[in-house]
Amino acid sequence: MAFGEQPAYLRVAGDLRKKIVDGLLPPHTRLPSQARIREEYGVSDTVALEARKVLMAEGLVEGRSGSGTYVRERPVPRRVARSGYRPAGGATPFRQEQADTSVRGTWESRSEQAEADADIAERLAIPAGDRVMCTRYVFREAGEPMMLSTSWEPLAVTGRTPVMLPEEGPLGGMGVVERMRAIDVIVDNVTEEVGARPGLAEELHLLGGVPGHVVLVVQRTYFASGRPVETADVVIPADRYRVAYHLPVK
Repeated sequence: MAFGEQPAYLRVAGDLRKKIVDGLLPPHTRLPSQARIREEYGVSDTVALEARKVLMAEGLVEGRSGSGTYVRERPVPRRVARSGYRPAGGATPFRQEQADTSVRGTWESRSEQAEADADIAERLAIPAGDRVMCTRYVFREAGEPMMLSTSWEPLAVTGRTPVMLPEEGPLGGMGVVERMRAIDVIVDNVTEEVGARPGLAEELHLLGGVPGHVVLVVQRTYFASGRPVETADVVIPADRYRVAYHLPVK
């Protein structure tokens, strides 16, 4: 194969992808069978199969048991607006993760104590094995799951205080900034790193995705005078949402 030349399965996948994007293969249309692809493009069964796998991994098609492979409905991406931490006064977890005030959402959560693994310990600047409060969230917009979040707070900061459980107590559900302020910990900085990866099986199950779908992961950490007081992984389905940042100019 000459330098720069695509493998046959990618060329076949590219042509089928173009037909899907151009509407020649509209949503809910059955994808040409493996035999049809083999005959139409003059390729082997292996190439035809690999081309179909590429389209499935990209989320353009889906298999239906006993029926075949069909073009998926292409969602119109919606926006997840982010703008750092929220001001005090009603900064709920949903508003903490979705800054767009026009969006109304709900969330479910579960908290439990755990030991910080090496990665979380590094992010929180604590020794591995230190106790943390781990809280897992599922966020919904109009009943549809749109975002997951897992947060970790060092119990050296919140343990034995009224805000130890993020969703319980007098400030339950008020967001990190206001909860920390209640115990005289003033959050003054937040960092976010955005990356992408294939969704884990349990994530895609909760978000309604299919195997191979890509998710955006926002790794967020709150700081108080340079000390990390909370870190979280926010997981967003990349085929349905775009992350938009609103950053003030000082």
